[in-house]
Order: sequence, then structure tokens, then C-alpha cells
Amino acid sequence: MPDRDSQACETWRLFIQVLAVERSRLPTIASELGLSEAQCRVLELLDPSTSVSMCNVARALDCDPSNVTGIVDRLEARGLVERSPDRADRRVKKLMLTRVGKELRARLLERLAEPPAQIRSLSLSDQRALCAILQRVSGPARSSG
Repeated sequence: MPDRDSQACETWRLFIQVLAVERSRLPTIASELGLSEAQCRVLELLDPSTSVSMCNVARALDCDPSNVTGIVDRLEARGLVERSPDRADRRVKKLMLTRVGKELRARLLERLAEPPAQIRSLSLSDQRALCAILQRVSGPARSSG
């Protein structure tokens, strides 16, 4: 019978495996929507109800702001986002989703929210149990002592 640490390692390994399978869906979803993976990530980050600074997008993507510029250029060319100077600091560029951008973002989020086959194939009781466990795990970090 495995000890607690080895069971935790095995659980984590399996969790990472499930996440890797899920992550591999993004290229297909991006292609279906006519977007790159990076464009999908930017659309996912943008709040449909407010503007977001390009610096905040770069920070969320953990990349250099110059990389975001090229991604945003392509989104803007497709009419999905609008770029405008911040009223308080004109050096700061803010991004806002257009109506078309909001619609495409909604489709993207809908596709990303589709559960993978591994989850759908679980019984309802197993899905509830997994959900309860993940809710506990995703809560505030607990000390192990």
C-alpha cells in the first residue's frame, strides 16, 4: 500500500497527464476559429465589459509587451479588438473587445469549457466526487501540519 507522499506524487502525475491532454485541444479549437493559440489566450484574458492595458495582458501571458503588440495587431486587423490610449496616461494602450470580438470570445470560451471525454465518461457520482475534491484542492493553501 503506497504511503501518503507516493500516493500524492501518483495523483499529481495523473492530474498533469489529464491537463496535458486537455491542453492539446487548444490548437484544434484555435484552428476552427481561425486564430492562433496566442490570439486565443489574449481573447480569453480580455474582459468583455472593460478595457485592459496591453501591459496587463503581457503580464498575464508572462511575455514581453512587444510580443503582445504583434498578436494584438492581428486581432485588430480582424476587427476583434480596438486599441486606444488610456485617458490618464496616453503612453498606455488599452484593449477593448469589439462586438465581433465578444462573440468570438464567447465561442472560444464555450469550446474550452467542453469537458474532455475522460470526464464525460465518468459516472455522475464520480463526476460529483471529482468536482468536490477539485473544489477543496483549488481553495486556499492549507498547511500540512
